Amino acid sequence: MRLLDEEHISDIAVGAAILGSGGGSDPYIGLLMAREAIRQFGPVELVALDELDDDDLVVPAAGMGAPTVIVEKLPAGDDLIRAFHALGKYSGRAPRATMSIESGGMNSIRPIYLAARLSLPVVDCDGMGRAFPEIQMTVLTANGINASPFAMSDERGNIVLIEAVSNKWVEVFARACVMQMGAVGSIALYAATVRQLKAAAIQGTITLAEAIGVTARNARREKANPVDAIREAVGGFLVFRGKVTDVDRRITAGFAKGSASMAGSGDFAGKRLELEFQNEHLVVRVDGEYAATTPDLIAVLDSETGEPITTEALRYGMRVAVIAFPCAPQWREPAALDLVHPRYFGYDVDYVPVEERLGA
Repeated sequence: MRLLDEEHISDIAVGAAILGSGGGSDPYIGLLMAREAIRQFGPVELVALDELDDDDLVVPAAGMGAPTVIVEKLPAGDDLIRAFHALGKYSGRAPRATMSIESGGMNSIRPIYLAARLSLPVVDCDGMGRAFPEIQMTVLTANGINASPFAMSDERGNIVLIEAVSNKWVEVFARACVMQMGAVGSIALYAATVRQLKAAAIQGTITLAEAIGVTARNARREKANPVDAIREAVGGFLVFRGKVTDVDRRITAGFAKGSASMAGSGDFAGKRLELEFQNEHLVVRVDGEYAATTPDLIAVLDSETGEPITTEALRYGMRVAVIAFPCAPQWREPAALDLVHPRYFGYDVDYVPVEERLGA
């Protein structure tokens, strides 16, 4: 166990946004929420699964909806507390801890905010090791853990409880509800015992996010190249450097869907990049050839500072670097890969690990 204070949160927010593959919502908003909660209620305990009893209940907390909306419709915070309490009440058990359902932007920070408010520990694990747009897209699903009972709340105080026959059906019903809430809501889901999480969750992801954030901060302080430092820290590959020339982004069925085009510079002069996303970056092509696809991670970074740029923040004229790096090994198991294969999202391409595409 160790305590997370304001400085730790800043590094976690940066690293989580890089791991989020463009998704998980704006990390700065989550950072502000967590900082204020820690100032009021004190540091948060970060614990490993081994530090809890096997029968303890852990309930992840997160936000759901279109990231573009969250930037304009800031979360109040109480909605997350309501969803968390509603799930505990419905299940008849008091949660012992909370955790991130995904590594990404605000959704890695929201549980820290909740933990500070409720004096609970945060577990150093999550259900994806990155971010994905749909509720069933977790390694927890692949290991038979149910997303329901599922609780969602909005800023008005409305609470929706869902008990569904599958995690995909939770996604279907919850997506319809979140649209009625204004395309954004706070959720609690995937309640699981520590014993279940030891077998299914991706462990150490908060610590990993913090280490990536520290790497980026140190590189800037030492006037080193932050993009290269981050790429090396995640074991990734430089896909592209250049300028954003076009962004087509729209809100569809509660998702931020779209694409971005980039013109190369430096070693990539004369090349073109196409990036497609659904809340998160899904595929990237250079001169029409796939360079990386889901479930591997694709991160867009400011070419000078290395700051991660989420899908809702991409703008014309930005000078960026695009890196890609391997997903957590659990995603390459057949049951998990079926959930997030590029063909699931409509791309006529088989998954090939990024190190095989770019490692030559």
